[in-house]
Amino acid sequence: MTISLFSFVDLYRRQLDAAAHLLRKGAAFAAENGIAEADMLGWRLAEDMHPLAFQLMVVTNFSLWWPARAAGLAELGQVEATLDVAGFLAAIADAKAKLATLTADQFAGRDAVPLTFKIGETMEPTLPAEQWLGVFATTNIYFHLSMVYAIMRMKGVPIGKLDLFAGSF
Repeated sequence: MTISLFSFVDLYRRQLDAAAHLLRKGAAFAAENGIAEADMLGWRLAEDMHPLAFQLMVVTNFSLWWPARAAGLAELGQVEATLDVAGFLAAIADAKAKLATLTADQFAGRDAVPLTFKIGETMEPTLPAEQWLGVFATTNIYFHLSMVYAIMRMKGVPIGKLDLFAGSF
């Protein structure tokens, strides 16, 4: 199998599917246990870590931003951490629809194209598109999706490792 920048589009779609699946399971668990949606979206793995809503926001935003940047396109959108469950599910569906509009031709020959992006207040690295997408964005998507999973497991949501493959293999 040849890996191209376009390969990440389907990978990110799968991670969005997993995020939506986990969110539905978490929302069902919260409803069954009399936990308000807002409280569930505020769950944290540790007090000094970002809440569940932030984790979902990052998974969604990175899935929208980085393929577009790698393809030399404008960002495909942005969601905020203030959404409710229905809002996150709609944002994830919208992100998947936007990813579906991307084509392999948009990524052709862009692997080594340098992209500069500001991270925080002090870093502004210039890296090839393939490094931003294949390392930076993918690592962040998996990290934040893992935090969604860990937060829910810690709170008692009945999920297991297979739930991370809700978007298929």
